[in-house]
Amino acid sequence: MALHGSRGSSFLVPWAAAVLLALGAERALALPEICILCPESVRNLSEVTLYCKQTPGLMLHNRCCLNQEGTIVGLDLQNCSLKDLGPKFPQAHTAVIIDLQANPLKDDLANTFRGFTQLQTLILPQDVSCPGGINAWNTVTFYINNQICQGQRNFCNTTGDQEICPENGSCVPDGPGLLQCVCADGFHGYKCMRQGYFSLLMFFGILGSTTLSISILLWGTQRRKAKAS
Repeated sequence: MALHGSRGSSFLVPWAAAVLLALGAERALALPEICILCPESVRNLSEVTLYCKQTPGLMLHNRCCLNQEGTIVGLDLQNCSLKDLGPKFPQAHTAVIIDLQANPLKDDLANTFRGFTQLQTLILPQDVSCPGGINAWNTVTFYINNQICQGQRNFCNTTGDQEICPENGSCVPDGPGLLQCVCADGFHGYKCMRQGYFSLLMFFGILGSTTLSISILLWGTQRRKAKAS
């Protein structure tokens, strides 16, 4: 009996290892596509690596620094031969730090960072301006090979225009140098002037009735033409 138990244990060990390996592979496949945009892993001395290793609860996977929920906190795409950041870049909108140096990027990133409200450190090629301009950041530091934009400002507080949003709306930041006006509860429509909630049921009811009426009219027209011929 002892021999039988020993054999059972010997079979369980590789089986458990195989399960863990499969789970690890599944987790790796679940990485956001932006994390595997470049073939090489993040460099050991990069700012993203240092931030990730110094912050508890974070881990490095390919080009991303992720928290325990798999949310992107840091992204390092330096030296990836990128001319533009592409459609997958918004996957990193939760990032606190992003490194894009050593890429031939176009000098127009104004709307590329829309929604990146948590971004606090952005490293760019030396000839690419910080998105939103210098007024969108607390400090902009220039070096020989790159520049660093640090401390994203709340643009709602820096415009100086108290009436930038309508009376029933409020200003919220939407990325470096960007903002949006959000209607207060109970208001919607142009300049948040319409009161009450938008009824989706009524909208789709009217749309469905109109579509049905047009369909019946067209069917009747085609049937009369068929009889006439």
